[in-house]
Amino acid sequence: MIESSLQRFLITFTVITASILELIDTTIVNVSLPVIGGELGATLSELSWVVAGYALANAVVVPITGWLGGTFGRRRYFAGSILLFTFASFMCGHSVSIDELVVWRIVQGVGGGALLATSQAILVDSYPPEQLGFANAMFGIGAVVGPTFGPVLGGWLTDNYSWQWIFFVNVPIGILATILTLTYVPEPPEEHRHRGGKLDWPGLLFLLVGLGSLQTFLERGHDEDWFSTGYIRWLAVAAVAGLIAFVVWELHTKHPIVNLRVLARRSTGIGTFLLFMLGFGLYVPLFIYPVYVQHLVGYSPMQTGLSLMPSGLASLAVLPFIGIALRKGVSIRLAAGVGFVLCGIFCLLFTGMSLQSGGDPFDGSFAVPLLVRGVGVALLFVPLTTIAMSGLKGPDVGQASGLTNMSRQLGGSVGVALAATVLDDRMQYHRVHLVSHLSAFSEATQVRVHELTQAFVASGATLYDAKQQALAALNGIVMKNAALMSYMDLFFYIGLFFLICVPIVFLVPRVEGGPAMPAH
Repeated sequence: MIESSLQRFLITFTVITASILELIDTTIVNVSLPVIGGELGATLSELSWVVAGYALANAVVVPITGWLGGTFGRRRYFAGSILLFTFASFMCGHSVSIDELVVWRIVQGVGGGALLATSQAILVDSYPPEQLGFANAMFGIGAVVGPTFGPVLGGWLTDNYSWQWIFFVNVPIGILATILTLTYVPEPPEEHRHRGGKLDWPGLLFLLVGLGSLQTFLERGHDEDWFSTGYIRWLAVAAVAGLIAFVVWELHTKHPIVNLRVLARRSTGIGTFLLFMLGFGLYVPLFIYPVYVQHLVGYSPMQTGLSLMPSGLASLAVLPFIGIALRKGVSIRLAAGVGFVLCGIFCLLFTGMSLQSGGDPFDGSFAVPLLVRGVGVALLFVPLTTIAMSGLKGPDVGQASGLTNMSRQLGGSVGVALAATVLDDRMQYHRVHLVSHLSAFSEATQVRVHELTQAFVASGATLYDAKQQALAALNGIVMKNAALMSYMDLFFYIGLFFLICVPIVFLVPRVEGGPAMPAH
């Protein structure tokens, strides 16, 4: 434990800086995805890898942060992770193809995976027990501020400079955090040091094969007509075999990389499952919303970021009251149930949007659903983490922490991959459906084409060119409406998904409430 108040403050500032660096990067990219896709010539499915690759790398690294910190020294590992994250950010900004960007985003995720978990461990060792509440509160505010202002910062940088600057901005902050870490962060006391011995290499290998194959299968399957393509079939086999081997191995080895036995506790097992569902439901809207409002509503990246602020500010405002309510005996299950309902309502409200909705980022059509989402998210983070961690002691706490973080990130990674596939499928379905109602012999179609042709002729086009432009404009109208209907379908599915989670919450045994560390 650190005795000096000044050093304790500097350590807190250091770990919060590093954590915000990682937390901002989970949201700063989303508002720039349409611009990145336009400049790099990437499809929506390819763009989803920019988000999902980062989340997947995070999910794999989180469970082994304790072992890596014990092997290399926590301070050196923490500083090294910041440097890796910073270097990968620099290379992301210099990427000239979508494949190159995805590779560096995965490397960035490897570096970022250590920042949050290690920051929490450093804080615990730096404060006396009676001051941990204050430290956790400071860290919790940082955990909410990062995702809240990440989209705004990303939008501002993209609008005023270029999308590359959403990565370059990490470089000076990363260098500062590295210097502060090496200067002020000590190694943990001897009695707190983790001595993990040999790393569970087979478990790590099975996890990488299983998750990597599953992610690639979900991302590429749609483009390759699923099981009609040989390598997609092999990916499916590798995903199933890798994940089954991972579970079997982890349940039988003495020193598992992920101690799945903690899931035998009903509260931990259900809590971890719900955190997977939460990651699924949280990452997908943040992935599709920026694409939706920029492609269909005409928002700039900056407007997109600003429109997301009500959600983050609502979470920030509500979080302290949730902690107080739980301490006063409000049911954790009730809080989590209400949170899922509100997140479901947020998605269902979006199913009623039209192409004229949201002309202003702060008008009620978008702001009200996003406020509902912000309150719902705040009601979910703390209760679900508390449910998953309740009743655990000793080494099981660390194992469950790594497992819950991994579960939430995996939910986001799988969700984004599935969302891109569903969106493509629904787009094709609605386009075919709409086109089937168009006919050269239809009076309504003829009238619409005639109106468009006259408009283009009035603008100076020849009659032949005006007719071609009219047909192209009609196709554009069809595509825009097909896209809108596809987004509405996806929001409906996610809303239904959230509502299905409500009864599962009440399967959790009664647990005593207390605010846990907010997750991201």
